[in-house]
Amino acid sequence: MEMKEVEYHGGYLNGFLMCVIDVLLWIAVVATFVYGIVAADSGRSFVWYIVLAVLFLIAAIICCCGFSMLEPNQAKVMTFFGRYVGTFRKTGFYWLNPFMGVKNVSLRARNLNAEPIKVNDKMGNPILIGLVVVWRLKDTYKAIFDIDTDVSTGNQAGSSATARMNKFERFVAVQSDSALRQVASMYAYDNSDSGTEEITLRDGSDEINQELTMKLNERLDMAGLEVLEARINYLAYAPEIAAVMLRRQQAAAIITAREKIVDGAVSMVKMALDKLAAEEVVELDDEKKAAMVSNLLVVLCADEPAQPVINSGTLNH
Repeated sequence: MEMKEVEYHGGYLNGFLMCVIDVLLWIAVVATFVYGIVAADSGRSFVWYIVLAVLFLIAAIICCCGFSMLEPNQAKVMTFFGRYVGTFRKTGFYWLNPFMGVKNVSLRARNLNAEPIKVNDKMGNPILIGLVVVWRLKDTYKAIFDIDTDVSTGNQAGSSATARMNKFERFVAVQSDSALRQVASMYAYDNSDSGTEEITLRDGSDEINQELTMKLNERLDMAGLEVLEARINYLAYAPEIAAVMLRRQQAAAIITAREKIVDGAVSMVKMALDKLAAEEVVELDDEKKAAMVSNLLVVLCADEPAQPVINSGTLNH
């Protein structure tokens, strides 16, 4: 049966109350030890005083080991001799059973800014692509017990929690690399080659980011991690083809500009002919119209200003 995260309902007490009890225990240790010394000096039996002092001392030491403070969006995974007993999430100052094993984790959102990697897009072109991932720990049981995140435990629980979260981050980085390669290979860099309106890496940012988030969540679910947002933050052609692709883009831009210039020139020539005919300024035969159209197109479509030529001939009506 698959284990799931459960809330810890074991023994815990208010930390400030236990501080008072612990102080009283230390006072009892000192008091019983002093009474034992006094009883020994007066010739009375002092064994029971020493036994009580030792018992109070053991209880005081145990109380000192159970204090714990938890901030918002932090949790403690509790185990009892290797058996998972729950996840403690209550914020504040508490005293927990000191015989419990405790693994500290953070539930706060974290950023991963992955370095750009080289992949092939759908058309086989090598590209450089990078992403930013916002993730957090969702299921503490899966995160601790379903993937290998053991760290050396010491007196500083905070450092162990930091090391454990760093291992989670490395796990997210590896899975992000895999998901990014898969998503990048599903789409073309742009659609200038095919001429279709398919979603591309350059234009379909929202759809690509949603697909990337879904793929990452599928991979990270086994580790109890959740991706809140994933988006591409770097996209470029690989250096070996960047110059060629730049010339191709420039050529495409020139062709597009020429098409607009030609469309505009044709409409202007048509307007000029229609207006000359409507206002009966001059009557042109087909040969003259062809010459006029040719001259106007050369003037309107040329890259350089036209050189005026004065025609000294006459037009026959």
